[in-house]
Amino acid sequence: MNNLLRAGIGLALLSLAAAPAFGASRFIQDPYPSTYQARSGQAVLIHNATVLTGTGERLDDADVLLRDGKVSEIGRSLQAGADVRRVDARGRWVTPGLIDVHSHLGVYPSPGVGAHSDGNEMTAPVTANVWAEHSVWPQDPGFAEALAGGVTSMQVLPGSANLVGGRGVVLKNVPTTTYQAMKFPGAPWGMKMACGENPKRVYGGKGTAPGTRMGNVAGYRAAFIDASEYIAKNTAKPAKRKRWFGGDKEDSAGDSGGKRDLKLDTLAGAIQGDIRVHIHCYRADEMATMLDLADEFGFRIAAFHHGVEAYKLADRLAEKGVCGALWADWWGFKMEAFDGIQENIALVDRPANSCAIVHSDSPEGIQRLNQEAAKVIAAARRANMPAITPERAIIWMTGNAAKALGIEAQTGTLEPGKNADVVIWNGNPFSSYALADQVFIDGYRYYDRAHPADKPASDFRLGQEVR
Repeated sequence: MNNLLRAGIGLALLSLAAAPAFGASRFIQDPYPSTYQARSGQAVLIHNATVLTGTGERLDDADVLLRDGKVSEIGRSLQAGADVRRVDARGRWVTPGLIDVHSHLGVYPSPGVGAHSDGNEMTAPVTANVWAEHSVWPQDPGFAEALAGGVTSMQVLPGSANLVGGRGVVLKNVPTTTYQAMKFPGAPWGMKMACGENPKRVYGGKGTAPGTRMGNVAGYRAAFIDASEYIAKNTAKPAKRKRWFGGDKEDSAGDSGGKRDLKLDTLAGAIQGDIRVHIHCYRADEMATMLDLADEFGFRIAAFHHGVEAYKLADRLAEKGVCGALWADWWGFKMEAFDGIQENIALVDRPANSCAIVHSDSPEGIQRLNQEAAKVIAAARRANMPAITPERAIIWMTGNAAKALGIEAQTGTLEPGKNADVVIWNGNPFSSYALADQVFIDGYRYYDRAHPADKPASDFRLGQEVR
């Protein structure tokens, strides 16, 4: 083959390999980007504490140094300069900030009145086009109450009325005027889906599909088929180039795919792995069906939420790398929640490579995630299961939660270089008497129980008499 021909073929192959996909970035473009700015604060040395790092490690009589918004060092007898504020944490425990992967704060804010009911777009079974962030009311008093419970980050999701409810958003739990100023920089979106009774009840009650569980699955499949075709239409075709000997004219690569569709953007982003899939699902058989659905359309499930029967397929969840975001002991309030057990989280946590998470789905429960985890420890003990240590249980609300949300590189564990999202507890956080004494987000102290006047307060509460 002569050199000129060889060069022409090489250029053609290079063109084919470099052809971009139009949809690859468009599906996850953010016209409402985060405007979050970390507050600057004095460097802090927390010393003589019991430290749970969120990595499975416990350090006694240890120090944690926070500097420039990051965890700087962890160890014993750390040395720091005169510019550092020292906190004597003798007798106290230090953990990463807690993360709730399933919250409706801001979209179902307090007070719970009809005017505040903005979490479910119950106008079609598939509303992947809506984004929870556009309903978030930053003045929800629940944010400050969650902060006092040690929660530094959360995922706010749409409700579970629909087969696909829309996008969720990861927020930093900081007082702001706009939701954009709460958005966790760089955190991927989640996409909320729901199995079982909720969608079939909501839409079957309106005399439209889905009215059955088989109608649910048909609805998921139809939505993902549309999204798969949308991806194909929005994938660039390789550009034609002039051949070395002349001939075809150059033309532009690709196909615009026609009119942009916000619903299909979200579904396509989920298929391509840029948007994480979170599924409200109770029964083991339905979780298995959803795992098969994910295989059919090539997407990955980040977590099943609620999952009162997750213990029945704990090994499969671990094998697939799917987290179980679960309650400690909610069960029996509808038929699909009837087969729950108090050891659920402990059993999901047991296999190798498991990912058990304690979540709330409640403006009250988010204030006590540590006590929810403590219930699981107690239930496992009563069942004569191997003892669950505090250094293991803390991962359910920190490291595993961050992993499910795709923010584990930034937060969820106390490691040098990670965000200084830290809670100082007055004792063992799994005690019934545990309270958060101080809460830091990116190294800035947003909550100090010793100074209640400094606690963030919603504008909604200002000037209102406390009763």
